Amino acid sequence: MKMDLRQLFDIVGERKTFDLSLCFSDEEYNGEYPFQTPVKVSGQIENKAQVVRLVFSVKFVLKLHCDRCMGEFEQGYDFSFQHVLVRKLNTDNDEYVVCEDSQLDLDELVRADLFLELPSKVLCREDCKGLCGQCGKNLNFDSCECEKKSIDPRLEILGKLLE
Repeated sequence: MKMDLRQLFDIVGERKTFDLSLCFSDEEYNGEYPFQTPVKVSGQIENKAQVVRLVFSVKFVLKLHCDRCMGEFEQGYDFSFQHVLVRKLNTDNDEYVVCEDSQLDLDELVRADLFLELPSKVLCREDCKGLCGQCGKNLNFDSCECEKKSIDPRLEILGKLLE
């Protein structure tokens, strides 16, 4: 959604609120397409003392697979973001969002912020035990009878030094 912010940049005290749903079902994350419901975005843009500030929050649920046990689960997220908006910038500075021709592409900004905030490792729960490396059993539900002591054959000679 492109937003025209000309009036916001020109009038001190001007405020614009928004509440929308964005569809990210075509977005890939961790090799999957987990956005099965819309992302709810709400916030406001305000010109306070010639500083235009954007504050917004996003709420969504992802359908994911755990990186340790491969189990499917749903995880809800709720993030908040803030940015200072400017019409132009003379130096490279990541603290400001440049709005060319007083236009803001809110969808793209939300997408970038959201993906930077998502975890790189996805776990169904913090204490996930994962899968047994030998038999593949999910250790969250059952223990396995596999022999736990397995030494890499290349390192067996080092084990003999400890005997």
